[in-house]
Amino acid sequence: MRYVKLGRTGLDISPLVLGCMTYGVPDRGTHAWTLDEEASRPFIRKALDLGINFFDTANFYSDGTSEEIVGRALRDFARRDEVVIATKTFYPWRKGPNGGGLSRKAIFHSVDDSLRRLGTDYIDLLQIHRFDRHVPVEETMEALHDVVKAGKVRYLGASSMYAWQFAKMVYTSRLHGWTEFVSMQDHYNLLQREEEREMIPFCIDQGIAVLPWSPLARGRLTRDWDERSTRQDSDLFGGTLYNATLDSDKAIVAAVKEVAVARGVPRAQVALSWVAHRRGVTAPIVGATKPQHLDDAVAALDLALGDEETARLEAAYAPHPIEGF
Repeated sequence: MRYVKLGRTGLDISPLVLGCMTYGVPDRGTHAWTLDEEASRPFIRKALDLGINFFDTANFYSDGTSEEIVGRALRDFARRDEVVIATKTFYPWRKGPNGGGLSRKAIFHSVDDSLRRLGTDYIDLLQIHRFDRHVPVEETMEALHDVVKAGKVRYLGASSMYAWQFAKMVYTSRLHGWTEFVSMQDHYNLLQREEEREMIPFCIDQGIAVLPWSPLARGRLTRDWDERSTRQDSDLFGGTLYNATLDSDKAIVAAVKEVAVARGVPRAQVALSWVAHRRGVTAPIVGATKPQHLDDAVAALDLALGDEETARLEAAYAPHPIEGF
């Protein structure tokens, strides 16, 4: 495994991130399709064995049990100083007032709760899960700066929002000398390329790492268009992302299959290779529920698509509504 820097920081990360939304107590929260702790641990261990050192979860996933499962596994299988643990805050992680959002009070409590669940004394990368329209940007950015200065968080990141919102937060922190964001986790794959218009160019210009989520479009790029999956049928959020039956989307799925067959590799490797090698992308976030998912992800890093293959994959793309936030 070769390692890369997280944006302009000195932090060494694997060019793949293991997305841990898949791991959590089933039926807790909104992800009924998750794997329980016993089923989850082999994937976390395999990721470590393959050289992946970056693990992404959130306080919201499976009612907080994802953080607990990931924290216990990493304590058992790895040295804390060799792994990068990322979590998120914004969505409600408990009932009642101030149990979500990006107010100073909510951020302070959410960080302490995440540290307890993860079983660690610091978070490597704390990401705001979304933009909070109801809290002044100055309040959010100062609170995030303070949890860094308190030693509870090492770096700050953000997730899906409009580019103008992200720019506002970046420049607010810079204006006040507060800790700046070093990464953006956004929705980006062959079926959803709208981030190429503003967000990714902004991140390239500012030296901010791009960590795409759903690089395989919730598996839609890895199977025939009409083929269903258990995850697809039970993923409430995922069901809002790829409902369109655009001819362009069907053509892209077909092109992925054509390139994969010609190369003699699984479709997942082709779709992930396209994302991983895009300008500005630092490390795609991959989920794994079967052992071959991790093998395919690592193999995709060494799969170099030719210009003709890339053109074939991209040819049918048509503009989409922005989905995911």
